[in-house]
Amino acid sequence: MQLSLIRNPRMKRIWRFSSDAAQAQMLLSQFHGISRSSNPKTIIPSFTRKLCTVSNGFSDIVTLFTAKPRSTKQELTTEIAILRNELVRESSDTDEVRRILDENSECLNRTHPAGSPLLELLHQLDSRPSLALQVFNWRRKSSAVDNPMTAYEYSKGIKAAGRSKNIHLADELFKEAASKGIKTTSTYNALMGAYMFNNLADRCQSLFCDMKRNITCDPSIATYNILISVFGRLMLVDLMEATFQEINKLDLAMNISTYNHLIAGYISAWMWDDMEKVFQMLKAGPVQPNLKTYLLMLRGYAHSGNLDKMEEMYSFVKNDVTENDISLVRCMISAYCKSSEADRVKKIEALSKLIPEEEYSPWLNVLLIKLYAQEKWLEEMENAINKAFERGTPVKTTGIMKCIIATYFRCDAVERLETFVRRAEFAGWRVCRSLYHCKLVMYGSQMRLNNMQNVLDEMGNVKIDCTKKTLWIMYKAYLRSGHRSMVLKTLGQMFKHGYEVPLEAFP
Repeated sequence: MQLSLIRNPRMKRIWRFSSDAAQAQMLLSQFHGISRSSNPKTIIPSFTRKLCTVSNGFSDIVTLFTAKPRSTKQELTTEIAILRNELVRESSDTDEVRRILDENSECLNRTHPAGSPLLELLHQLDSRPSLALQVFNWRRKSSAVDNPMTAYEYSKGIKAAGRSKNIHLADELFKEAASKGIKTTSTYNALMGAYMFNNLADRCQSLFCDMKRNITCDPSIATYNILISVFGRLMLVDLMEATFQEINKLDLAMNISTYNHLIAGYISAWMWDDMEKVFQMLKAGPVQPNLKTYLLMLRGYAHSGNLDKMEEMYSFVKNDVTENDISLVRCMISAYCKSSEADRVKKIEALSKLIPEEEYSPWLNVLLIKLYAQEKWLEEMENAINKAFERGTPVKTTGIMKCIIATYFRCDAVERLETFVRRAEFAGWRVCRSLYHCKLVMYGSQMRLNNMQNVLDEMGNVKIDCTKKTLWIMYKAYLRSGHRSMVLKTLGQMFKHGYEVPLEAFP
């Protein structure tokens, strides 16, 4: 029997039954009839003759019963992927989605040797919860007495509702399933997962208690994994560890998700030693770390500033870091920015190439401004500053502003500093007195006294008062330039504000 699973506008479903099965049944009946005969002497020659005349048919029987079934799990997955892609293309058109599902209803609702086609479709739509809900609702409406909804279908629907942030619908689906006598561990887990996804820890824990009171449902390891994840995300470490201890008491077989959720919880709480202990416990046990484990540890080492282990872990997963792990790359860049590594800029530039141009991160760009300023890389610093201005990212930290100022000062780039100050004022960046003092010093060193005087006016415009340091900078500049009248005027301002006067002014 050959069967095409999916029918779409360009494909026709073909049902073709072979006569092999009928022929096999006939031959087997003859074979068993012969075998039950009481006189082997007369049977053997007859059986031999029969075998010679139907040798090809008997060969077909052997093939029929020894060949692997054509409808494998891989074939089911491939066929459903075709339908999934078609639904994704038409996802914006509800009527078209319904039409495609109606055309494939018979295939989706039938039992398949490799599993349920509908559940496979919902599984492949995990990353598109809104579309998964459309498929689920279509299934609800088409269900009948002879084709009722199953617990696993309700579980998929509850999960999709949770990922769509429609908690009300998730609750309604759970109640609907319960009213039909479908209240299983899978439906409980699905609703707990929906609560977890939406950070509803109290409701998740309450549902877990209700599940334990239900004598027909026993919590599974997936149930406890959800609890560990919920508590870990909210940094409720005591509750997370209590859940882990309960798993040990119940002697449930832990899986890799159990350990990954524990590690993630300790990373959220910045408990690096406990994170490392769980990782070592995992490596020493029967469950082996997976890619997600290594990515979690890489994130943990980056946040903790453990560059040696971070680089070691990155060497394991370097080829698996994709566009889906951009946040992880940013964490590594941040770790290098905060370090004193001699070649940190080179490593940061290599990692930056992994980030697409459109994936702009304000906090990371500000860190790069500070990094380039500390390294005295003026051009790179200004490129990052320009990007911040273009993206509307204001810098509000005095420390970073002072790093920028120091770079302009070391590079003797007063004109560029002037331009930067004007743009910073306009863009709402943190304007501090050090900006203007730096301009005073640089203009004074170049004997550009008019420009220096203008800086005082700029300070007044942004409501920054002169201080003792401001007047001392101007005094030194006028003294070097030989402007005796301006020296005396500045000394007068010092007296006026009660500041200490240089002793050298009155020899």
